[in-house]
Amino acid sequence: MDNQQELFPIVNAEGNFKRSFEKGAKDKYALFFDIDGTLVSFKTHEIPPSTIQALTQAKANGSRVYIATGRPPIIINNLGAIEHLIDGYITTNGALCYVDDELICCQPIPKQDVMTCIDDAKEKGYSLIVVGLKDVAVLDPKGDVARIFRQMLAVKEFDQPSPLDEVLQQDILQLTPFFASEYERELLARMPHCISARWHPEFTDITANGADKGKGIMAIALHEGFEAKHTIAFGDGGNDASMILQAGIGIAMGNAIDALKEQADFITSSVDDGGILNALHHFNVI
Repeated sequence: MDNQQELFPIVNAEGNFKRSFEKGAKDKYALFFDIDGTLVSFKTHEIPPSTIQALTQAKANGSRVYIATGRPPIIINNLGAIEHLIDGYITTNGALCYVDDELICCQPIPKQDVMTCIDDAKEKGYSLIVVGLKDVAVLDPKGDVARIFRQMLAVKEFDQPSPLDEVLQQDILQLTPFFASEYERELLARMPHCISARWHPEFTDITANGADKGKGIMAIALHEGFEAKHTIAFGDGGNDASMILQAGIGIAMGNAIDALKEQADFITSSVDDGGILNALHHFNVI
């Protein structure tokens, strides 16, 4: 991919991109960011000051900022420092996307596949997060959800999850079972309408076919009136692969898994070492 082509798109009154050659101006993109390990440090559970600085300058220069996360909206709890800069969200790995209060796309998992996973979790005794359209239920017989989400990721919203029966009355957008990757293929063979994306060795995120971050970028792009070639995506995990491949420029963090680095157009430094700031400087966004 030639990253020096079609740079510096800006948005006109109709929401379409056009070229500008204003002297000294910065290149403008739609920027998509994973949260955990990309915007937010696993070490501090906070957004590094260098990232806040970079996104503030990118917005001032005319770029747009979007979130692309596996988290459902109810547990997006760590973006307060940049919330005022965010133009839209891809959540639950692309199953639910919105801009302001406007729903852009929603792709629930068929109930038959939902129950296959829930019944399997109960039978085999592994932990499972069930993400509904509004609420989240948690099965945690081994304490894996508490250990990883509440302790490692500082997700306190799981302290009081909703009853499973109530959540099952809603559309189910994502299932997060805690098992080794070797079992993943076996279960998915019994869930024919689903795909999975793993960003942690102990669990995977299961969504409906056609719901991933890359397709979320396309849905946002269609709604907002820009082309995919005018996007930059940042990620660090396996569930970021679809958007790294879909975006005009796909950037892997220095702390990313090796498989993602192999698919990226550019590898920056880690989240704790100014990775986003360095990449946006490199591509003349700031």
